[in-house]
Amino acid sequence: MSDPHAPVFHARFDKALGAYLGLAIGDALGATVEFMRPREILLQHGTHRDIVGGGWLKLPRGQVTDDTTMSLALGDALLSCGADGIARLRDGQPDPLLRAIGDAYLAWWRAGPVDCGNTCRRGILRFMHEGSLVAPENEGDAGNGAAMRNLPAVLATLSDLRAFERLSLAQARMTHHHRLSDAGTLGLGRLLRGLLAGDDQDRLKERIARWVNEEPVFRHTPYRGRATAFVVDTVQTVLHHLGEHEDFEDAVVATVNQGDDADTTGALVGMLAGARCGASRLPWRWLSRLQPATVRAITDQTSGLLALADQLAEVAHG
Repeated sequence: MSDPHAPVFHARFDKALGAYLGLAIGDALGATVEFMRPREILLQHGTHRDIVGGGWLKLPRGQVTDDTTMSLALGDALLSCGADGIARLRDGQPDPLLRAIGDAYLAWWRAGPVDCGNTCRRGILRFMHEGSLVAPENEGDAGNGAAMRNLPAVLATLSDLRAFERLSLAQARMTHHHRLSDAGTLGLGRLLRGLLAGDDQDRLKERIARWVNEEPVFRHTPYRGRATAFVVDTVQTVLHHLGEHEDFEDAVVATVNQGDDADTTGALVGMLAGARCGASRLPWRWLSRLQPATVRAITDQTSGLLALADQLAEVAHG
């Protein structure tokens, strides 16, 4: 007799892998046009829709940036500490998990990533020199760097809402301690949780409307066309294009052609739209352009993080 839970797990894995690979696709596609304006993109590329590398970072075709690699660093830290580490953080005991996350971010930085935002760099260096696990609150730290890497925290805590909230904020505040960063990180994470649970487009729009009603700063209608690394601009761009386009490719192409911080806005739309459609429906022409090592790392980590979520549920009920 077949396992009655197998189809459910398969659907969950398909959506989770779709989110992670979608993040990498949006990252790699958007990196080519990062810091460009829409008119510049139009003149140089027409409508930019192919993973070709280049851009200001002069990337090889299919290489991802810090959005994906920092996510993988966070996921590795979560897997190294296991469900017990997440449960302790959820219950108010942040060590040793936060220290493992700091070590993972530091190892990532020391390995020479292709890019690292200023706020992330300051937080990592603060951890290296002072052992600081929480950045001081700073009005200048309302960037999108915490939200861009939070996907592993969402996957690892699918079974536990409180753990999701505490882990998301804890990993975020190591580098970005700002009320708008907190709101953006949690809000996008909640949308992802809903999509992984099976939200359709109508339900997604309902969640977005409720979030914007509670946090008017993220109101995106009418859309102002700003896609900078300021977390408000990033969230508005993501919500606008995710709501306007139900098709994965349409949503990601429209987003990255907005330019500015296109690797991160593309990654976040790719993450959410990928969860909506699942890995099995991602465009093969984009998947096949990603570097194979990246695809393997994402696939392996997705499996591990979903298993971690199941173990966390057992710890909670054990």
